[in-house]
Amino acid sequence: MSIRKTGLVVGKFWPPHRGHQLLLEAAAAQVEELLVLVYAEPDSRDMPAGLRAQWLRELYRGVEVKDGPQVDQTPLRIFALSAEADGVPPDSADDFTHREFVRQWLQARQLRVDVVFSSEAYGEGFARHLGATHQAVDYERQQLPVSGTAVRANPAAYARYLHPLVAAQLGVVPPALVPRVVLLGAESSGKSTLCAALAEAYGSVWVPEYGRTLHEQKHAALDYEDLLYIARRHAELEDQAAAQAKQFLFCDTNAATTALYSYYYFHRCDPALQAMAAVCRQRYAHTFVCAPTVPFEQDGWRGPEALRSFQHGMVLMQLAHFGIPYTLLEGSVQQRVEQVRLVVDRK
Repeated sequence: MSIRKTGLVVGKFWPPHRGHQLLLEAAAAQVEELLVLVYAEPDSRDMPAGLRAQWLRELYRGVEVKDGPQVDQTPLRIFALSAEADGVPPDSADDFTHREFVRQWLQARQLRVDVVFSSEAYGEGFARHLGATHQAVDYERQQLPVSGTAVRANPAAYARYLHPLVAAQLGVVPPALVPRVVLLGAESSGKSTLCAALAEAYGSVWVPEYGRTLHEQKHAALDYEDLLYIARRHAELEDQAAAQAKQFLFCDTNAATTALYSYYYFHRCDPALQAMAAVCRQRYAHTFVCAPTVPFEQDGWRGPEALRSFQHGMVLMQLAHFGIPYTLLEGSVQQRVEQVRLVVDRK
């Protein structure tokens, strides 16, 4: 496949869905740089173009680590346009008006486009007006039969076509292939050990805490923006693991705990991360909290043992805040496995 220099995708992305992601990822794979223009007129009050563009940037942003390559190296340049700042024409305007608006917007910024990507009938004429070629992606919507209009009308019905980050902003959760069991708790409370034991007991798989992984990769130097990234990547890793899970998928930590650490370390939390935390009750079939009664193991990445009691209390407080029922686990690993079995095997 030959790589062309600059591509263009234009859309409302109201809200971004898997069909949009298919379009963007197919386009990004064929160009050195992909320009993405996000706008609508009239625009949404609840999720304006600036916010929709922010969600897209988060879906495709990477993170620099010292001991490995940047993750998600997708060459996207995402712009949010508005009627006030950019003179966006109304959605009801004719094709020529829309095409000429984009042409002039690009020209004013000395941006040249080589190929336009779209999943719509307007794509061919639009590309021709810009002096570019056109590449259609899933024009018949056979791969992903979804549209922004359908999602806006009934977000719950189309949740399966939404990335977990976007779905959470709409207060819905994509359906799970298997029930998800999440284990929470303070540092060194046995979550990882118990997740592994449960996965073995059920012949299934488990998802390690991605925040711990990135914490180590960045040598304990996490930035504020990393916390939302952690929640997003952890949700993606859960979705990937679900395809191999049997009976249950066991998860070490969730977005609610990630939000808790955002407040703990930075005294603030991104609204998108808050939304992901708020849907944890729907995302997980069962929630368990590991009591901090096992021997503390300092592995060089954890805080002092004295913090365990405080962290445990914060986890319980947050569960109460979100109204998430939970079961407290005590005793040895095997005893905790049996306690989990008593809950999840209940018909």
